[in-house]
Amino acid sequence: MIEVLVVDDDTRVARVNAAYVEKMPGFHVAGQAHSAAEALRRLEALPHLDLVLMDHYLPDDTGLAVVQEMRRRGHQTDVIMVTAARDISTVQAAMRQGALQYLVKPFAFAGLRAKLEAYANLRRTLDGGGEAEQAEVDRIFGALSASAEPDLPKGHSPTTAELVRRVLVNADGPLSAQEIAERTGLSRQTAQRYLKFLERTGRARLTLKYGDAGRPEHRYIWVTRA
Repeated sequence: MIEVLVVDDDTRVARVNAAYVEKMPGFHVAGQAHSAAEALRRLEALPHLDLVLMDHYLPDDTGLAVVQEMRRRGHQTDVIMVTAARDISTVQAAMRQGALQYLVKPFAFAGLRAKLEAYANLRRTLDGGGEAEQAEVDRIFGALSASAEPDLPKGHSPTTAELVRRVLVNADGPLSAQEIAERTGLSRQTAQRYLKFLERTGRARLTLKYGDAGRPEHRYIWVTRA
């Protein structure tokens, strides 16, 4: 299990985020904290933490100050910033201090799910150990990319595109827009819009399933790239 500490000054938000984490297979919320001081106490009391979901705006200090102090004390626990702070200087500071990801509030479950799934994939990759060729290094560094589709058209969400992509990648065969919608929680219309985009850009391939009568059903499969 991936042990997670949820840090947020708002107790209600902390509970919601913790509930989101608990929905994820392989993740467990080891504790919650609502201030910088409490976060540091929790880190000392929970030595086997894997990941901290860190708010930036805390009542007694900033989340980045907590990360700095964590590193000074020798804690190598991974950090994903989960905060309303969206100024570039804070984002840049988070990158420099080793935050693996940065999720801007407000967000839906799908947004956090994409980050946690990417983190779990990274952990599986790194757990293999050994040495890495350049292709493997590139894959490791790209594992936490915020979006697999950087050229999204206006009105398309990177988080939603990543959600649809992951369902296609993990599917055993072609899926319809309705099946994508059921697996992601999106509407059928939204799923169809993203599937058409993935098809246009060559990420997905359209196949047709003919039934006994009526129009053929459009089904999509992820295109494996060499």
